[in-house]
Amino acid sequence: MAAIRAAVFDAYGTLLDVHAAVGRHAAHLGERAAGVSALWRAKQLEYSWILSQAGTYEDFWSLTDRALGHALAVHGVADPTLHAMLLSAYRRLEAFPDAAPALAALREAGLATAILSNGEPGMLADAVAAAGLAPLLDEVLSVDPLRRYKPHPAVYALVTARFRCQPHEIAFVSSNAWDAYGAARFGFRVHWLNRGGQPVEYWLDTLAVPLPALAELPARLR
Repeated sequence: MAAIRAAVFDAYGTLLDVHAAVGRHAAHLGERAAGVSALWRAKQLEYSWILSQAGTYEDFWSLTDRALGHALAVHGVADPTLHAMLLSAYRRLEAFPDAAPALAALREAGLATAILSNGEPGMLADAVAAAGLAPLLDEVLSVDPLRRYKPHPAVYALVTARFRCQPHEIAFVSSNAWDAYGAARFGFRVHWLNRGGQPVEYWLDTLAVPLPALAELPARLR
């Protein structure tokens, strides 16, 4: 087995906490906060899959805006100012506490580090900078030039093209089971980050290595 050339991470939900935006303004939503955040995330992903299957494209920032509007409407929230505040917060999501230390350890071990994300370049740049992760990354790759979303194989091929390597020379980390599955089918050596101890799905018991926390990753890639 060839040595690992780079460790590549999903951004939203893996390095960046997608529920931090609602968390920052939870007082305005009260008991509806958790439901709004969960539906916002679910619709954001659902829209990306449906557009890809239909052969159409809108960038991920547009989908994030549309998904938030739907989530707020479902929960009976009609407040344009709050909508704008939540969108602004999404561009400045907090990183999970284990993200920066894991990236730093990988860099110290001589591995390249990168993000591969559905996010469009502007929202990714803002989020990575706000989370303090920019100095710890060699590359931030967006699906936007392809106008296709994960888990299309062409998205994962952005990584092998950038690092001029074979799929099995990439360690890929995602907390999203569907993303981990797509990456594994492409040929990456996948670590499924399962912080919450969710049941295994998408055949990841055979296709990926379970990872309870990012802190464990550097030792596994030595």
